[in-house]
Amino acid sequence: MNLPFYIAKRYLVAKKSQNAINIISWISVFSVAIGTFALVVVLSAFNGLEKLVESLFESFDADVRIELKKGKTFDANTVNYLELNKVKGVENYTRVLKEVCGVRYKGQQTIVQIKGVDESYLEMSNIGNTIVEGRKLLSKDNINYAIVGYGIGLQLGLTVETGIENITIYAPKRGKISSLNTMNSFYRKQISPAAIFYLSPEYDNKYIITPLKFAQDLLKYDDKISSIEITADEKVDLEDLSQRLSTFFGNDFLIKSRLEFNQLLYKTNQTEKWVTFLILVFILMIAAFNILSSLSMLIIDKRKDITTLTHLGATKKLIRQIFFLEGILINLTGALSGMIFGVIICLLQEHVGLITLENGIVDYYPVSLNPLELIYILITVLIIGLLTSWYPVRNLTKA
Repeated sequence: MNLPFYIAKRYLVAKKSQNAINIISWISVFSVAIGTFALVVVLSAFNGLEKLVESLFESFDADVRIELKKGKTFDANTVNYLELNKVKGVENYTRVLKEVCGVRYKGQQTIVQIKGVDESYLEMSNIGNTIVEGRKLLSKDNINYAIVGYGIGLQLGLTVETGIENITIYAPKRGKISSLNTMNSFYRKQISPAAIFYLSPEYDNKYIITPLKFAQDLLKYDDKISSIEITADEKVDLEDLSQRLSTFFGNDFLIKSRLEFNQLLYKTNQTEKWVTFLILVFILMIAAFNILSSLSMLIIDKRKDITTLTHLGATKKLIRQIFFLEGILINLTGALSGMIFGVIICLLQEHVGLITLENGIVDYYPVSLNPLELIYILITVLIIGLLTSWYPVRNLTKA
């Protein structure tokens, strides 16, 4: 067995002449363990929240959106959909028409954005997973149905289960209006509410999903659409798909992936995550100073052992290795203990659910372990341990 490692291991577990040194050593182990545990749990919690947000966006937003660079709408018939389906990575698509409109229901009214979509939207999106009332339906027996955001439903006092009355959607007429009657300045059309979806305030307070033909008839847009939304095949790189779609549609169209039109949110999440990581690392560095104190006291306590080893022929390098390895063992014991405990807690939360969320989108607080991040954490903790072990050994074993 390696002599410095053997002696360092004995110093870690053996009782010292001063009990305070034992206590400080195990406080050092405990401090590193707590810091490592916090890093594992907090980063896993951020990962879980990020995946939850992504899954929520996937319920409503497509993977790729195609819209005009200049202009609001374009003729849907100008696109060769047979060839679009042949583009590598395209799984499905829906034509979309969006417009800001007013909506009225039983004397209550509010401003919304209607999103007219093809029937394929129900298949390519996960909107069905967000429905809290009613059923996933846009048309049946030549009757149009709407899927209403939860926030809009609250503002209108709309409950699908108790009310069967139609809602009235109205949009301002384009062009010059000569009538003095303001009601003649709007297009109006009624639709039956089929369901209420609950996603996030950004969507719940804004959108009503309707059939595309209904939106086109309401707005008098004939075959006009505002965008085409694409669902990508699994494991397809969205940037590569965006490049292929740019080639297909040409320079007049703007191609955006889901990551791009939610860029601010993703960047905010990442920034918060790594700022929190740096704060916890700073706290861990402060906690790691216990290792410095522990080693300093141990070196003083083992002066006689150092003298004996020197007389037996031990070099300064070997003595430094002993106490340096002692610091590494304290750090490594704490790091591995904290990491193992953190991984166990995260796995229990992920598969069993230790912490619940009342009235939340999910039943349990989301977490997700990232093996690469665990490696980063271990490397970070070990570097801190190396630095806090090197200083006292270098300075207190000079004599």
